[in-house]
Amino acid sequence: MIFIEAKGAKVPALGLGTYGMTGKTGVDGVRFALEVGYRHVDTAQMYENEAEVGRGIVDSGIPRAEIFLTTKVLPRNLGAGDLQRSTDASLKRLKTDYVDLLLVHWPNPAIPLGETLGAIAQVKAEGKARHIGVSNFTVALLGAAVADHGADLLANQVEYHPFLSQKPVLACLNLHGMMLTAYRPVAKGETNQDSVLAGIGKKYGKSGAQVALRWLIEQDRVAAIPKAASREHCQANFDIFDFSLDAADAAAIAALTGNRRYLDPAWAPEWDPPE
Repeated sequence: MIFIEAKGAKVPALGLGTYGMTGKTGVDGVRFALEVGYRHVDTAQMYENEAEVGRGIVDSGIPRAEIFLTTKVLPRNLGAGDLQRSTDASLKRLKTDYVDLLLVHWPNPAIPLGETLGAIAQVKAEGKARHIGVSNFTVALLGAAVADHGADLLANQVEYHPFLSQKPVLACLNLHGMMLTAYRPVAKGETNQDSVLAGIGKKYGKSGAQVALRWLIEQDRVAAIPKAASREHCQANFDIFDFSLDAADAAAIAALTGNRRYLDPAWAPEWDPPE
């Protein structure tokens, strides 16, 4: 496993994304992943599966202290009081006293950013979150959080894969010593269809998706959280630690990056233009 060290945290660079994994599929998927070797699990209030994630962790028998667990606060819960209460409810569903990382899931312009950051900082101060961060924040929003409100944030979770440039966000995170967590890292399976990624994968005996995941986690302070519900899928995503990309391969993948975004809901902020 590759680990990211930032802001006093040690984060496994590969984690399990759990969006859409509910019911028995969610419980079993988390347990499969932990049995395979994952020690980083990501969920959210919005996913409505925190209870399943918590049960999967308990059923795995892996000590809670060995797992880096992230959840995210719904946009409607970002006000003072609501954020704290909703976090308490998340912890109860997750069957834990704390999360390793608590994120603001999406910015909500209807609630002052300073109010949200003050509330999430209080959760951290109470020991209910070891670290705090944001998700789907642009460079401008990150700058406001740090410069205007003095927020001490570990991470920004954003969509990132070989077809979507995040150079402006990466540069901003680097400036502030933060990490990036990449969701949709295999671009909804499109990485397995791309000829460049497939060609590189053939060289290493890997799939295009495995190449994309390796490319992400080889970057400085970048983690990837692909979704995987089956044991086979979990294992395939995990089998990326027995090879490294050479400079030519990494450059060829970087040349693919553009502005192909797979998640762009109506409530999204105005995204940074790609470089």
